Amino acid sequence: MSKHEDRIKLLANRFVPIVAIFALLAGSAVLSAQVKSVAPYYARLNTFGVFSAYSGDSSHMLLGSAQNRKLLDFGAYYSHRLLINHIVNWQYNGELLPVALESDPVVHIVLNETSPNVQTTVLNDVQVSACSPALLSYNFDFSNQGTTTTFSGTEVVTCTRQWTIGEGVSPVGFQWNFLPRHKTQPFLIGHGGYMYSTQPIPIPNAGSFNFTFDVGAGVELYRTRTKSIRAEYRFHHISNHNTANENPGIDNGLYQVTYSFGK
Repeated sequence: MSKHEDRIKLLANRFVPIVAIFALLAGSAVLSAQVKSVAPYYARLNTFGVFSAYSGDSSHMLLGSAQNRKLLDFGAYYSHRLLINHIVNWQYNGELLPVALESDPVVHIVLNETSPNVQTTVLNDVQVSACSPALLSYNFDFSNQGTTTTFSGTEVVTCTRQWTIGEGVSPVGFQWNFLPRHKTQPFLIGHGGYMYSTQPIPIPNAGSFNFTFDVGAGVELYRTRTKSIRAEYRFHHISNHNTANENPGIDNGLYQVTYSFGK
């Protein structure tokens, strides 16, 4: 073997380890970049939060028939993460409502009779399924034992509101946050529970104890990895499930804002 060949062999023996080291370093850099490119989750294992919710009207949306009912709630909630991947963050969610206000329309009726007697009769705070202001005139004949009497006058109907305070709890609930690696996450939510009020709602013959359920959707915006704000819309139903004499039920579209924190 010539001296030239020996020199080439020596350079090769020195160059191969250097190339190997650079290749190892480059592979490590690529692997590190790949690990860093996977965004961490915006999700908590245990979450606490406070919220307020409001609905300005009710109607026959699905099950309930009582109209013009309002809801105003103040509460707190707890959730625990059950499953998380890059698509969904599935959580148990339970809510507590120490203040649950429900408003019913009540009717104020004034009967001004002009015949056969001139007199005024007033009926105050009569709960009804629905209320519409009205000014009515009446005129009818009433026969009794061959004698006919004509009754006439006016009826004035005005609508006011009566708020009833209650409290409730929804121990069964779930929340599904989608795209948990993003700060802005759409979600679905649903609960089942009960509500107790200080008097029957939405009418006197209904019950003070009612069952509740809700389903809804919204957006959760993470300010940090542990704090977020939620805005959502829910279909909310109240019903005594025929445990009282009457069960008109209340369907509301509920708007809710929630502040959440945890680890």
